[in-house]
Amino acid sequence: MRVVQAIRFGGPEVLVPGEAPDPVAEPGQVVVDVAVAGISFVETQIRRGTDRWHERPGLPYVPGGLVAGLVSAVGAQVDPAWLGRRVVASTGATGGFAERAVALVGKLFPVPDGLGLPEATALHSDGSTAQGLVEHAKIGPGDWVLVEAAAGGVGSLLVQLARAAGAQVVGAARGSRKLDVARELGADVVVDYSEPGWTERVLEATGGTGPDVVFDGVGGQIGRAAFEVTARGGRFSVHGASSGEATVIDREEARHRGVEVIGIEQLFDFGPNSVRWAELVINQVAAGLIRPIIGQTFPLERAADAHTAVENRTAVGKTLLLI
Repeated sequence: MRVVQAIRFGGPEVLVPGEAPDPVAEPGQVVVDVAVAGISFVETQIRRGTDRWHERPGLPYVPGGLVAGLVSAVGAQVDPAWLGRRVVASTGATGGFAERAVALVGKLFPVPDGLGLPEATALHSDGSTAQGLVEHAKIGPGDWVLVEAAAGGVGSLLVQLARAAGAQVVGAARGSRKLDVARELGADVVVDYSEPGWTERVLEATGGTGPDVVFDGVGGQIGRAAFEVTARGGRFSVHGASSGEATVIDREEARHRGVEVIGIEQLFDFGPNSVRWAELVINQVAAGLIRPIIGQTFPLERAADAHTAVENRTAVGKTLLLI
């Protein structure tokens, strides 16, 4: 079968098309004929060897932790009724950039009729994460919410979920194209955080008090600046580090400012609720409240180009491989 492998750690150019034996389903596993493979920013950091949150895979390895397609084979102890079903499946940290992938039956999510496999892939992990972040931050009607990377996979869903909860949203992103996307998704105000004085515009939009909730998916200087304008009594929620460094706030400083910091470690506890959150998001899609943004797709052999788009922050919404 066709695969893409990382032959060493480094830039996108280390992703090389190749061939591998077809996988076999062991007990408790299924084989998925892959139609769509998801890509996350974290996976680009794993490929570079700079990620600090996941075990480094042995070389060479097939990237990709999320796929969607049809179940084509089942192993022992797996209900044969899974055969032929459309699913989104977690493969773990690797194995998704391939024509066929293996997943544990407990990591399968049936795709409802009427929902395309690309849309299901875009919603499953990012939608579940966004729903979990919204629940943890306890957004209420009338809150002002600042969403960083508001045109990204998670950020675009956070904008919509916050609006659905009755909040007013400031969408922060880089460049006019991404700001237009955030505005189209319902952001009341958009700001470009690549421009000087962007936090002053956030304060102006929120009547001088700052946002009640900040979703920090960028970290670094942007995350730090966003914390400094968070309203007293507000919540500062960290979920990403696309700048290369997650925002870490000293507890005493947070207490002094009257801000509750929900650190990036919150993500470690999301697993048990991921299916429930994914179902909630998909139900909201069915109700027309939110929609996934798939900004760009690439064929399998152009996986390096897909990683480049994600890593260079030129991508809008979710980036997918179509296989």
